[in-house]
Amino acid sequence: MKVLRVRELVRKEFIQLLRDRRNRLILFAAPLIQMLVFGYVVNYDIRNIRVALVDHSRTVESRGLADAFTAGGIFHITHAPAQESALEELLLQGRVDMGIKIAPDFAALIRAGKTAPVQIVVDGSMSNMAALRLSYTSSVLERFNRRTLGELYPMQMDYGRIDARIRTWYNPNIESQHFFVPGIVAFVIMLISLLLTSIAIIREKEAGTMEQLIVTPLKPYELILGKTIPYIIISLLQLTVVIALAVFWFEIPLAGSIALLFLAACLFLLSTLGIGLFISTVSATQQQAMMTTFFFILPFFMLSGFVFPIANMPTPVQWLTWLNPLKYFLVILRGIFLKGVGLDVLWPQYVLMSIVGGLVFTGAITRFKKRLD
Repeated sequence: MKVLRVRELVRKEFIQLLRDRRNRLILFAAPLIQMLVFGYVVNYDIRNIRVALVDHSRTVESRGLADAFTAGGIFHITHAPAQESALEELLLQGRVDMGIKIAPDFAALIRAGKTAPVQIVVDGSMSNMAALRLSYTSSVLERFNRRTLGELYPMQMDYGRIDARIRTWYNPNIESQHFFVPGIVAFVIMLISLLLTSIAIIREKEAGTMEQLIVTPLKPYELILGKTIPYIIISLLQLTVVIALAVFWFEIPLAGSIALLFLAACLFLLSTLGIGLFISTVSATQQQAMMTTFFFILPFFMLSGFVFPIANMPTPVQWLTWLNPLKYFLVILRGIFLKGVGLDVLWPQYVLMSIVGGLVFTGAITRFKKRLD
């Protein structure tokens, strides 16, 4: 292999990439914009639950229940309809997230020491959000019950009980950004590297310069190296930028080794660059290559565990996830970012990602031929 030939091809690729204003925008602005947008948008933290309260009791006890909901700053009573039909209409229009119906005999039942039913109606069109809202509602009602019980029966009662001292490791405040932002780092790197590599060969064919590359003394593997090295450098630079953004802007802790993180990124790029090269060899136009790229991106995203737990997927689909390099990269990123673990824990992910990446890249090289057809 002649290093000089590869070096000149790499230089030519950089010149061709940076000469186009649109490419410069994709290379430098797109990762930052995607990181900022996804970092703020992909968030399961609930900070504002709109509530419609139908209070048929209108007593001190019912107002106390309403105050118990609004005291935490998460529930906000935005509507107080007089009729239940109006509550149903608000839920149907999406103007509230949940409704609370308090019966007329609510206070009387509590004063008599009996169970007072309260109906909670939650918009279940988004099941994950509905489950979280119900969980918050149960916590509020439990605190209200304990306080009411203490007011009705103020005597001291001693009995054996469990004192649960709960502590959440690696994400003490259970902030969803700490879970999602490392995954967004992987997704941004995959999107850019896969998209740019998939059009690398096609761009030469459409520009009419592929014939010039064919008649050069470049060997096929030298041509592939010259085409992939620029995207490896660009992807690692983008990785540095998005990691800095995650740590200093979103304040995500980086507890582990950054060297191991970059090693994992290089192994991950074997897969994305290999798939990009394969797409580039089987596509006829840049538009076709980009459409094929998005065909790969969606399954990678859905089967990676980025949003949906793999354990909840059907068994045949779980088998397919073993072929997804993004799955292993996400485990490594979250392990290094949040837990600070090293190769002693993450070595299975490194080994499996190396195997998948090696097979994909080898297959792409085998598929590539230094000819026009």
